[in-house]
Amino acid sequence: QTAAGGQGGPGGPGSDKQQQQQHIECVVCGDKSSGKHYGQFTCEGCKSFFKRSVRRNLSYTCRANRNCPIDQHHRNQCQYCRLKKCLKVGMRREAVQRGRMPPTQPTHGQFALTNGDPLNCHSYLSGYISLLLRAEPYPTSRFGSQCMQPNNIMGIENICELAARMLFSAVEWARNIPFFPDLQITDQVALLRLTWSELFVLNAAQCSMPLHVAPLLAAAGLHASPMSADRVVAFMDHIRIFQEQVEKLKALHVDSAEYSCLKAIVLFTSDACGLSDVAHVESLQEKSQCALEEYVRSQYPNQPTRFGKLLLRLPSLRTVSSSVIEQLFSSVW
Repeated sequence: QTAAGGQGGPGGPGSDKQQQQQHIECVVCGDKSSGKHYGQFTCEGCKSFFKRSVRRNLSYTCRANRNCPIDQHHRNQCQYCRLKKCLKVGMRREAVQRGRMPPTQPTHGQFALTNGDPLNCHSYLSGYISLLLRAEPYPTSRFGSQCMQPNNIMGIENICELAARMLFSAVEWARNIPFFPDLQITDQVALLRLTWSELFVLNAAQCSMPLHVAPLLAAAGLHASPMSADRVVAFMDHIRIFQEQVEKLKALHVDSAEYSCLKAIVLFTSDACGLSDVAHVESLQEKSQCALEEYVRSQYPNQPTRFGKLLLRLPSLRTVSSSVIEQLFSSVW
């Protein structure tokens, strides 16, 4: 028997087996497998997708005929068909250990919201809402101590610095909340492009942002001097609309958990143009709305109309357009 024919030779069965293991394909998309996950050989991408879908109890919608090609190049185009194929090839839901959550996620309470039981009423702050709250890059107190002092007159530089922080906060918050990072990048951009001004108004109300007409007018004067009468009138009207929305929210004494839910409801809107999965975004909005409803019912049992009042504030946020906010704070943007 030659060395080549023995088990230890370079051409023997041992090395063939190693070679085969190195080239095992993912049974879902055909990419290179990283090992056996949840019962089947899959790549890291399909492993993570399946784990995330099962743990979060995500539901997807196919925009075609529920028979989309799932391969290395098309696996991200239809989440519905990708999950369907994961199950078809034998990946097991029960193999996903729901109890072993990452450190950044709560270890108790119900994380994945379902239609039948939107939130465990005994742990509404340890599930979905707590993740929304934890995603805030700037807690209210860190927006600036001057926010909490209603009699403190802020200069234009401070106001605009605060505005820039709140804009950054809105985008960073969206990137860190549940479900949003799982959407396709084009959908994330479309949602933020449509809703950033509404998120900004909610942040402004949450930190009790002061608006002083004189310094804002002075800032506008930097760009148009002398300012025409029509421009002054229009500018004053913009300030009034912005202040009106902020004051109405402040009058409701909205708490941090409610603000986070309201922002999620605003963000997950099917009104954004060009969404790849409208039904999925709508379902996320419903989840956020259910979370808010359960929270309000549990936390404010003596205010039966509170949930309705909060929702009624959202449509009017769009009266403050993005161009208005840009004009108000254009001195630093």
